[in-house]
Amino acid sequence: MDFITIGEMVIDFLPGQEEASYIRNAGGAPANVAISAARNGLQAGMYCKVGNDDFGKFLLKTLRENHVTPLAPEMTDDATTTMAFVSLNENNDRSFTFARKPGADMLLDKSEIRDEDLKDCRIVQAGSCSLSAGPAVEATEYAMARAKELGKLVGFDINYRNLMWKDDKKACTEKVLSILKYVDFLKLSDEEIDMVGGHDNLLNVMKEYDIAAAVLTLGGDGAEVFYDGKSYVVPGFPVSHVADTTGAGDAFWGGFLSCVLNHGVSSVEQLNAELLKEAVKYGNVSGSLSVQEKGAISSLPTREKVEKFLAEN
Repeated sequence: MDFITIGEMVIDFLPGQEEASYIRNAGGAPANVAISAARNGLQAGMYCKVGNDDFGKFLLKTLRENHVTPLAPEMTDDATTTMAFVSLNENNDRSFTFARKPGADMLLDKSEIRDEDLKDCRIVQAGSCSLSAGPAVEATEYAMARAKELGKLVGFDINYRNLMWKDDKKACTEKVLSILKYVDFLKLSDEEIDMVGGHDNLLNVMKEYDIAAAVLTLGGDGAEVFYDGKSYVVPGFPVSHVADTTGAGDAFWGGFLSCVLNHGVSSVEQLNAELLKEAVKYGNVSGSLSVQEKGAISSLPTREKVEKFLAEN
């Protein structure tokens, strides 16, 4: 397949219409990005671990219904499926409460990462949440390292979640820095830029770890892409109504990486600044379309929808 993600797939409980009510949704950044890739016409698979319970069955079914192949489909009896309760403020920005003591997402094992899957793909995408605890740490590190050995592209979204790291941003920073040597495409937000020494140090970090491209997301203002010693700000697309920002960054990143792969890129040598700026623009559209609907997965746009928007704007 073209696109493999590794990490957490969880139940997102989003606020319902009635006070103190929640609606069950499938979530987790790596799952969102994998489904985004599938909606952009790529063959996608995901390494994740879910519990042997109704929630776990629902999550695996969701992957399959969205044309993503579960690459570690055996459910675990050692923990329940991880749950995240999402709260929205008056601006519809989200915060999270996790039920993960432990959660099944932590239990993905290195032995489940198969060479035949990695040899078959073009990119492996991961994030910091699966580096926070449990056997999933070793599984994630191994998948990234092995993909790099095999000459595959590697993407990484810092995606810092303080609750998963027990409010220890320093520990997350140390873990992120330890795996940057495998990374070709790095995504980070303005809340995470300090983890690489600040905005003015990002190009230095890229040079130190041989990262081909980095993207700093700027919310509604778009994103800044760093490449070959320079950076370029690509403006976002204003929206009249924000329904839910959950998954917007995943929509952006899935759109960005899919655009790169849909240009036929399979190595960093094929990149150039214009292609990356086009991919960021594509990702910006994906993110802006996603925030206009509720739900992380249901709001992920298709390639046809993004291209229609670009043609009309």
